[in-house]
Amino acid sequence: MTWNDSFLDLFDRCVKELRSGNSDFESYYSPADRVFLAEIGYKSREFFDFVEDFVGEGEPTPTTALLIAAARRDYLHTHPETAELKALLHRENIPTFGDELLGMPYLPRILAKARAKLRGELDPDLMFGCGGDRRFLRTHGDIHPADFLRRVWAAKDDDAKVAEWVASRKG
Repeated sequence: MTWNDSFLDLFDRCVKELRSGNSDFESYYSPADRVFLAEIGYKSREFFDFVEDFVGEGEPTPTTALLIAAARRDYLHTHPETAELKALLHRENIPTFGDELLGMPYLPRILAKARAKLRGELDPDLMFGCGGDRRFLRTHGDIHPADFLRRVWAAKDDDAKVAEWVASRKG
């Protein structure tokens, strides 16, 4: 089985667990599941956040979650040093909802979350692809979250490059 099939199978199993009333997401994962998550650069809570939002809001869809995971997995495989835990981006050190870049509120926040997601440095209490992120991306040209991650990756630490791309998409 390829990793994407394993991802979708695990996603489906977790959706069934949550819909059955089991809210203890740590109980969803077998030891093999935990190894798999580590191999793709995911934490158990991080994976669950996508499941929980899908069950509660209908998005992100399993395929969107898979594409986001693919970006993180690819980043991890080309930057293996990100497998080691580094300083996490926390609620205390993330840009606020109102911080702006090129006149776009929230952009500094989603940029910080995207970089932390790629590097595996996102605190479990934060989620890349949350409702606020999805709203921002929809409002600015209906950008797919995985496309945003890959643009952030390509731009390295050049916020202006990403901001100009986002601004060009809003019509």
